Amino acid sequence: MGNKVIILAGGKGKRLGELTDQIPKPLMKIGEYPIIWHIMKIYASYGFKEFILCLGYKADLIKSYFFHYNSRKNDFTIDLANSNIEFHNNVSEDWKVSLIDTGLNTPKGGRVKKIEPYLDSDINMLTYADGLADINIKELLEFHKRHGKTITTTGVPHSSNFGEIVEKEGKVLSFKEKPNITLINGGFMVFNSNFLQRLDNNSKLEEIILRELSKEGEVMVYKHQGNWACMDTFKDYLYLNSLWENNNAFWKNWQ
Repeated sequence: MGNKVIILAGGKGKRLGELTDQIPKPLMKIGEYPIIWHIMKIYASYGFKEFILCLGYKADLIKSYFFHYNSRKNDFTIDLANSNIEFHNNVSEDWKVSLIDTGLNTPKGGRVKKIEPYLDSDINMLTYADGLADINIKELLEFHKRHGKTITTTGVPHSSNFGEIVEKEGKVLSFKEKPNITLINGGFMVFNSNFLQRLDNNSKLEEIILRELSKEGEVMVYKHQGNWACMDTFKDYLYLNSLWENNNAFWKNWQ
């Protein structure tokens, strides 16, 4: 049993326009690797290496990427008589990745509910497939364990049109829509197993579930004071790639 990392990777990424007509947003590349790989590397660098990917839009392409991961990274010999493969470089990741098709139009809360059978820990982590941060995952987890509430979100200061987290002394009081300068939910969430009891296959995570739980005093916010960015638009895509190419990728804490 261990803390699983659930990544919501089922959306198309409509704000990226034509870029996601052929591939889903989680496979949009920063450098030579898709953004979902970068997110997974953040967690893996803190020792969390069991992932559950909630798939939807073009799920087959994300499945294919991980199914053929080692053949892309290594030279190999294949015995066509029995399909046995010998990899020569042995360059890989020591990750366990479950790829679960949770439906094309399933809302985010519903996607989490659908992967409940794959969870065996009292505490698990949840994030989006487009957000990057220089966040200390172990500190986030310890913060969650200390307060004992149902779910922790990570709040990041941001000037945008995202919904706002209103909090006092770490307790989330409400969620507001589209202020100018705000504390937003940057992903990197942690939840207790009782959170799953609030969900069904049609649950909307931000619009319904988090708002209900915040009214009950069951949502806390871990305020991340470092760097955060998401790949929401083409401009974001260019920005993140420029950071990577110039060795300024703030989220990269691995060798």
